[in-house]
Amino acid sequence: MGVVDRIKKEWFLLGIVFVISMAKVDPSLGLKGGPLKPEYTVKYFAVSFIFFNSGLSLKTEDLTSALFQVKLHGFIQSFTLVFIPCLIRVLIKGLQYSPINPWLLKGLMVVGCMPPPVSSAVILTKAVGGNEAAAIFNSALGSFLGIFVTPVLLLLFLGSPSAVPYSTIFGQLTLTVVVPLIVGQVVRRYVKDWLERSKPPFGTISSCTLLLIIYTTFCDTFSSSDIELDHFSLVSIVCVVLLIQVCLLLLLFFVTRSPSFGFTASDVVSLMFCATHKSLTLGIPMLKIVFAGYEHLSVISIPLLVYHPTQILLGGVLVSPIRTWMLAAQKVKVTGTSKSSNTNSHPAPGEAV
Repeated sequence: MGVVDRIKKEWFLLGIVFVISMAKVDPSLGLKGGPLKPEYTVKYFAVSFIFFNSGLSLKTEDLTSALFQVKLHGFIQSFTLVFIPCLIRVLIKGLQYSPINPWLLKGLMVVGCMPPPVSSAVILTKAVGGNEAAAIFNSALGSFLGIFVTPVLLLLFLGSPSAVPYSTIFGQLTLTVVVPLIVGQVVRRYVKDWLERSKPPFGTISSCTLLLIIYTTFCDTFSSSDIELDHFSLVSIVCVVLLIQVCLLLLLFFVTRSPSFGFTASDVVSLMFCATHKSLTLGIPMLKIVFAGYEHLSVISIPLLVYHPTQILLGGVLVSPIRTWMLAAQKVKVTGTSKSSNTNSHPAPGEAV
């Protein structure tokens, strides 16, 4: 793959590095009251636009084929929205005695509270050849559940960072998250045929808007002289994030293959990606709402910014070996079924024909 192709493929990761660097060079542009007016353009327009775009792109009408896999959906949603937050909470209890910056540890808790992503888990499941319908269903379901569950988890585990009443926070969430998402779904009903023909670049549009939110968030960070991060903390948090993902993937791979669950090999693939991935696209806007005006907002968002590319890169590395395992498991199952059928079709010795 050439340099240009690599840049095209990884443009969003490079974009994150670029906007953070630009925020470091001149943070005044993205500060509250600055030329970009983020208190209006980001707080209302950018966040609302991302969720309107999500509502417009979610193909909820195509999810009926996976609707009745209740056990699979329940496992994925409970794992990502209950088990992972509790696990990371326990992990942080141990890490709080380490030299790692405490605000980065709070950021780990933020990662645990996030819902599954809209696209990356589906893309990787499809690349492997797993249960794509289940991946789409759970990405959509997780996005809807996350609107309500994630803010509650954030406030439960981290508390409100300011004197802003919870009613105001949930009012803001309703105005800039729930309403745009519903409006996007309603609009989709009328323009669905056009969307299928033209295939607008929803992912690219949301990513560009997200870069604006990340930029203004880090402008606030670099404008404050009170916030300092040491290299040890940053390197440690990258290693911890990678370790968390590897452990979660291994846990799901070995546990969900148990016959007691009754999951197929393709189900296991969708489980591994959907239950371990966390949404940056939905997460950053929610943090801007729940922790509005919080001086450490950008610091606690760093683990999520690390988790996002790590889950994609790690998933990309695992596509080939997981596909090999899945095909082998499916072949064994077909062979076993075929032998069982042949045994049942032939009479036992001494049995009347």
